[in-house]
Amino acid sequence: MKLSEVKQILPTLENVEFQLENGTFVPEHFHVTEVGMINKNFIDCGGVIRNEKVVNFQLWNADDLEHRLKPGKLLNIINLSEEKLGIEDHEIEVEYQSETIGKYDLEFNGKTFVLRNKMTACLAPDACGIPSEKVKRNLSELKPVSKCAPNSGCC
Repeated sequence: MKLSEVKQILPTLENVEFQLENGTFVPEHFHVTEVGMINKNFIDCGGVIRNEKVVNFQLWNADDLEHRLKPGKLLNIINLSEEKLGIEDHEIEVEYQSETIGKYDLEFNGKTFVLRNKMTACLAPDACGIPSEKVKRNLSELKPVSKCAPNSGCC
């Protein structure tokens, strides 16, 4: 989800809610402690230089159980970050603490923002020697390779 999409959704909401992919909600007293843009320059295992940009939201739970972030307040934080930091309209990556800091993609299900699990992947599988996905076949389609017949005593 891009930053512009979040900015369009926020004015339509009464409350800002985040939910993990497994259905667990981020506690409603969360804070957005950072809004920024991350620029990642790197080289992949195939030697290709890459540049990725994402808008970063960091969610944090404090002990102030009465805290509630309203949509207008989050929109103001986003607008300020665009103005002061020159944040561009990129995909959003959300950081949220579980056992360690997790990074999530962001979606909206019509009511809540959903933190989607991110997965690592090889960006140059042809350069790494990673085989392409194997074709799945039914065992009944395979021809026997053995010259042994059942009960022939050869096996």
